[in-house]
Amino acid sequence: MKELHIPTFAFSPKSMPTATLQRPDNGQLGALPAARRLEGAGLQVSWARHVDEVREAQRLRHQVFALEMGAQLNSLIPGHDMDMYDNYCEHLLVRDEATQEVVGTCRVLTPAQAKRVGSTYSDDEFDLTRLQSLRHRMVELGRTCVRQDHRHGGVIMTLWDALGEFMVRNQLDTVIGCASIPMLHNGMVRGDVAASIWQQLKANHLAATELHVRPRLPLPVEQLDGSLQVEPPTLIKGYLRLGAKVLGEPAWDPDFNSADLLMMMRISDLPEPYRKHFLGA
Repeated sequence: MKELHIPTFAFSPKSMPTATLQRPDNGQLGALPAARRLEGAGLQVSWARHVDEVREAQRLRHQVFALEMGAQLNSLIPGHDMDMYDNYCEHLLVRDEATQEVVGTCRVLTPAQAKRVGSTYSDDEFDLTRLQSLRHRMVELGRTCVRQDHRHGGVIMTLWDALGEFMVRNQLDTVIGCASIPMLHNGMVRGDVAASIWQQLKANHLAATELHVRPRLPLPVEQLDGSLQVEPPTLIKGYLRLGAKVLGEPAWDPDFNSADLLMMMRISDLPEPYRKHFLGA
């Protein structure tokens, strides 16, 4: 089993579990939490420590994004979704406890690693100039996906639970990430569904002007029918329940055949029930 070869974040001091990432001894590095079993859920959550585990996440991403959504991926390894940011991210895995198969995943780019790589994935799609003052305590959440037969809410809650613990332990308070809307939605006209969801969210969930971002390749919403009565994707609805805000109009991602909304969640904005669940506060 090949271990990951680069350090990814200076963690708060904790005892090192077995099989952790090999990190240089700079006096600041600690450990990722050990795998945890979720009582009654049949799920297990852990952070990837080896390339083999990252490959499992990349295979699930390929299954969801390429085979289900029709994304055009240019990966070095067939059957995997890979990009330059993967080597700098922490990868969170949820497994079916019975089969040990990965059924959900997301990746987290920390401030230190965003600085090393020189940007975030979101920077590729949006001008984030107005978020500059937040970057030192802001993580980027990306490539979140759940296997089709496990899309009942438990996997996403498990991912968020582990992410909340991660953020509190490392004194981070803001999450951003691109939330995708497939351009072909339930057989409806390409693009109109995304425009309609944007109009709904713009009316009720738009962030303050000082946090607005600009898409580098905007979806031409003015040329689309934005009046359809459609539901946002489950993942976006979940973010909204956590108090997330939309930071501006959608970008068009031709490779993933989707419209992407940049969303932000802040620990201080978590509704009280979720604050207690995720943070114990």
